Amino acid sequence: MANFADNRVSLAGYGSIVGTARSAVSGGACLVDVAGIRITARVIAGLTVAAGDALLITRSLSTYFVQAVLQANPNTPPAPPEQGPDETPEVPSGDDAPDPKPTITGGTLLILPVATSTWRDGRWRTDVGSPTNTDTYQGRYSGSAHGRNTGVAFYGSRPRSIEGAKVTKATLRLRRLSGGDFAARAPTLRLVTQSTPQFNEPTLNETGAGPRLKPNQSISKFEIPKSWAQAMVDGTRGGIAMTVNSDSPYLKFAGRASWSAAWALTISWRRGS
Repeated sequence: MANFADNRVSLAGYGSIVGTARSAVSGGACLVDVAGIRITARVIAGLTVAAGDALLITRSLSTYFVQAVLQANPNTPPAPPEQGPDETPEVPSGDDAPDPKPTITGGTLLILPVATSTWRDGRWRTDVGSPTNTDTYQGRYSGSAHGRNTGVAFYGSRPRSIEGAKVTKATLRLRRLSGGDFAARAPTLRLVTQSTPQFNEPTLNETGAGPRLKPNQSISKFEIPKSWAQAMVDGTRGGIAMTVNSDSPYLKFAGRASWSAAWALTISWRRGS
């Protein structure tokens, strides 16, 4: 029978230890598991050992000796002592421990648009710059022979990086540029299905009012409906447009090329379990 005594961890210094028999006695020894270590232990002559028995073991140098077979614990606990006439049973005090608090994670996700584009006359405008870095326009310039403009900020796949989270707040960073009249005007905002520019006209959905800004005025935290950002996190919407069903107000807002923070979307979110 192989000796596994020193294969893993030394048990020296443990004194008397308790192990579990893994074999019957053969050749005066048996296999025993002690603290996850399998060893070979000599058995005192006349001692009967069966697999599964709890054994009391001692060690001398590198040799282990089975001293006794320990009795198993009783199947039922002993009866409590009888209560005397003047004794009062102990009553537990206090409420039960509260349920553990759920683990909640959350944070803030800053999303810069992957493209800012303006759709007009059946195509993305290139006369004002790259079709993915243009400023965003709304309406039609007075006297222009061209059609109405729809400016769009596309956010790509980044909102879905927190898919499954609950949006608690969402804000936009916007800057109005010179264009149109000099009064404070608010764009009409629409949610867009697509997350990047396609060859066809963007699909417009939910509608809301944007911030009232004068030319060259900015706003760093314009709050949009939480449901809008939630739709982008869930993957059913991909961008935000500025558009109007009439020619006015004609507005021009900064895109990526003229302002690095243009249309930046900040989403506050939380996730609970």
